[in-house]
Amino acid sequence: MTLPVSLSSDIRILDDLLALNLNISLWSARKKLTLEDFGNVELPPEDLASLGSKRICDPERLRVFGTLKARAFNFLDRHGVRFLGGWAVPEDKAGEIVRELKSIRDEFTAQKAAFLTEYDRIIDDWIDRHAAWAKIITHSTVSGDYVRSRLGFTWQLYRVAPPVLVREQHQEQEAVMHAGLAEEVENLGRTLFSETARDADDTWRRVYAGKTEVTHKALSPLRTLRDKLKGLSFVEPHVAPVVDILDMAFSRMPKKGNIRGADLLLLQGVVCLLRDPAVLVEHSRKVMAGYGPATVLDALLHNPPLPQTLAVPEGKGDSSVQENDFATALPVLSDDDIPDFPIAELPPLVNIPSMGLW
Repeated sequence: MTLPVSLSSDIRILDDLLALNLNISLWSARKKLTLEDFGNVELPPEDLASLGSKRICDPERLRVFGTLKARAFNFLDRHGVRFLGGWAVPEDKAGEIVRELKSIRDEFTAQKAAFLTEYDRIIDDWIDRHAAWAKIITHSTVSGDYVRSRLGFTWQLYRVAPPVLVREQHQEQEAVMHAGLAEEVENLGRTLFSETARDADDTWRRVYAGKTEVTHKALSPLRTLRDKLKGLSFVEPHVAPVVDILDMAFSRMPKKGNIRGADLLLLQGVVCLLRDPAVLVEHSRKVMAGYGPATVLDALLHNPPLPQTLAVPEGKGDSSVQENDFATALPVLSDDDIPDFPIAELPPLVNIPSMGLW
């Protein structure tokens, strides 16, 4: 579902944001296959087919670098919002973010040093493993110094500010301002809600879809999402009410034991709400208008945003709904059930009743 056009961020939020650009380079350990690698074998013409690549090093020995890169990206995604090719992060969390990046970089550097120390032996082992093809590997190997230059982990943290323009020099000041940086800033709120929908959709698939009972670990991805929204609540006015909705939902969860019945239904309703950015914004507006997060949660609980209406067994209240009753009512979604739409153009995932909220 497309987000409302009116959802935009003010240029003044730059006062509380820092931009972070992360550069992590990896060595692919691949070289292009050449005709010489195959001797006098006749190959199809280039307009029909092209040669692929060959691995000149064991890819398993390089996997750790890709893992650390993914860890850094995931960490920044949990604390910032994509901006200017990198991330916008709250200034008051910059110290915490840099400390974690330093920790990942230190591990990256240690793994790099260990790999380079054993580099020659690793290459020899790879050649021995593929002795029949040793020739095409040997004449394509590179030096350890080359590999050292290809493995890197750096970042730049900086403040972004609009240019100071002199009207006499730039008659089209407003056009200049709104053609670049201002447009990027205006889209931050929309980007944040879209990222929220993406993360909630992933959480739904991994944690909540089809479940009749979950442990308290199921709250972890929602708490992570809540902390990200809390840290970036100044980006757009509709963000803070979403944090209030999540906080209210957490407060209703049992302190001990597994989460089931009406409590689980409430959590599933919240996740479905987060998956639909446009409807989430509408609920946020109602919280801002004075309805309060409890009203939103009550509407979700009594009118669950699921494909089928949950039938409560006769003589039982919401809190005593049995697990088997949920098994037939909750959707069981696989990856194939949800098409890979651009996040800003998600189709309606659920039909959430208004209960007078909009």
